[in-house]
Amino acid sequence: MRLGAAIAVAAIMLGASGVGAWQLAPPPADEAVHWREIAWPFPRDGWPAGRAFRCDGACAGAELYVRAKRGFCNCDRGVADDDEVDRVADIDLINPRFAAAAPGEAMGLGDMRGRARRYDLDMPDGARRAAIGVAVSRRCDLLVAAAQGRGEAGAMQRAALAFLQTQAMNQWIVAALDGR
Repeated sequence: MRLGAAIAVAAIMLGASGVGAWQLAPPPADEAVHWREIAWPFPRDGWPAGRAFRCDGACAGAELYVRAKRGFCNCDRGVADDDEVDRVADIDLINPRFAAAAPGEAMGLGDMRGRARRYDLDMPDGARRAAIGVAVSRRCDLLVAAAQGRGEAGAMQRAALAFLQTQAMNQWIVAALDGR
């Protein structure tokens, strides 16, 4: 009887450690982050529509919205503080009921400098979502990006920023900021 109990306990412990190892393991290659373009989901406002993407794979369900805002009025300071990110990063298009989860942080995207900030969103259906607002400037122009999803905010931010730094997105960003 004792031997059977010991074997059962050992099997349970090995199974539990295997589950823990599986949860901590990096995603397999077929679960790599992949962003595919979707239609711009927001109504027309004072700025041109941008591009929207949905993440498949490791950050499934996250969405990223990117657009240029040419003619930004603060040419000298660029994006200098969190209040500015709150105003310009298009988080309010996702949901006007947003709250900053933490102070923002200075960041760069290519030769552009600005800030990124994490938010909590209360969606109309009662769900809570994490969101990231990014605002970077070049001369008198802005590039803004907002990402939202059910996943962990830090992972979503890393995936979105990595995508924005790809060659294809960099080419689009330069063209959009140049008015092409």
